Amino acid sequence: MPPLHFHQEDVDFRLPDEKQTSDWITRVVAHEGYTPGELNFIFCSDNHLHTMNVTWLQHDTYTDIITFDQSEEDHVLEGDIFISIERVQDNANGLSVEFDTELHRVMIHGVLHLMGYRDKTDREKSLMRKKEEACLSLRPFRNNP
Repeated sequence: MPPLHFHQEDVDFRLPDEKQTSDWITRVVAHEGYTPGELNFIFCSDNHLHTMNVTWLQHDTYTDIITFDQSEEDHVLEGDIFISIERVQDNANGLSVEFDTELHRVMIHGVLHLMGYRDKTDREKSLMRKKEEACLSLRPFRNNP
């Protein structure tokens, strides 16, 4: 099984508990009936992600995550998940949750997108949120919000 990779693009950030986070994501992926392939999580700044959003998706907005699906086989997840650390921190502050909890929610949000979950309609958003919460509950190292 290929490992999950964690990178930094233009921020000084290191994921705490890389091994535990990787193990948790791998368990979630398997629980959903998928096989993890090459998954890259790239942590970056708001400006970097905004530039990507404009360039690749023609969306002139700030966002916390952009997911690029690289999967070539059914039920094998491969992709690049770009996450703005600044946006995650702002979200955590606004929601009054721990940074790590919000970071894990955003990370699993990207993984769920690779599984085909969407969040454009209210119904899709509701299902996505329920899946995120279910996945977060599987973390053995979770923080209490």
